[in-house]
Amino acid sequence: MYFLLACLLSWLVLFPAGRELLVSTLERAGMRWRRRLAAIAQRQENGALELRRSGRAQLAEWGAFLRRHYLLCGAGLALVCVPPLVALLAGTKPSLGGFEASTREVNPQVAGLLEGEQLVPPPALPPLAFTTAEVQRARPMIASASRDWAMLDKAYAQRLLMAFRIMKERHGYDMALLEGYRSPERQNTLAALGSGVTNAAAFQSWHQYGLAADCAFVRDGKLVLSEQDPWAMRGYELYGQVAESLGMTWGGRWKMRDFGHTELRVAGVMKR
Repeated sequence: MYFLLACLLSWLVLFPAGRELLVSTLERAGMRWRRRLAAIAQRQENGALELRRSGRAQLAEWGAFLRRHYLLCGAGLALVCVPPLVALLAGTKPSLGGFEASTREVNPQVAGLLEGEQLVPPPALPPLAFTTAEVQRARPMIASASRDWAMLDKAYAQRLLMAFRIMKERHGYDMALLEGYRSPERQNTLAALGSGVTNAAAFQSWHQYGLAADCAFVRDGKLVLSEQDPWAMRGYELYGQVAESLGMTWGGRWKMRDFGHTELRVAGVMKR
């Protein structure tokens, strides 16, 4: 490659005819490019001129049409503009059907939550209350469960506390939290005990997100979980109604019923 370049340079230096040939070739190439660029510019200018001419002709046609049919055009414009103008001048407030103010009775407890009322958890039961034989039979490993209200989702905790208040003030039932937040490791441990305890593995339960809790009733200072107790079963039925009125899901409606369980299902939290 370098050898060819060296030969070309030597030829140009030693032979004037070679230089003249190169110069003339470059000049002819430059002239051809200039003619091409000039032709392109001329075509663009002709196109723009034709576009302007066609636009003026179109405007002239529309103007002639309006002049010939001005009465018809005026009537059409009035037909389009007058009804909305009359509606605006009538003075009535426009409204869309289906968006009228709701006449449904507002649940005062839910309204209180939305207005920012902050409820506080009830006094905790002594640890021995969760170690009785009845409690252990109904809820295996419940003694080591978390009953820390602070680990629950704040919105869910307030709804659950409102349910506690309603059960106490309206129906005379005291309630206690058996288990709130549950770690993934504990969830898998409980799932290994069989379907009689839980069918959900880690992150398949709302407990892992602080959006579920298991609760029970308190009578004479003791936890009452037995479903054979008529007083407790009546309480569970009332508890389910209260929980659902507050927007929570109640486990008493499931195929494998969990009467003391409630959860608040939030879209986008649990990945199924």
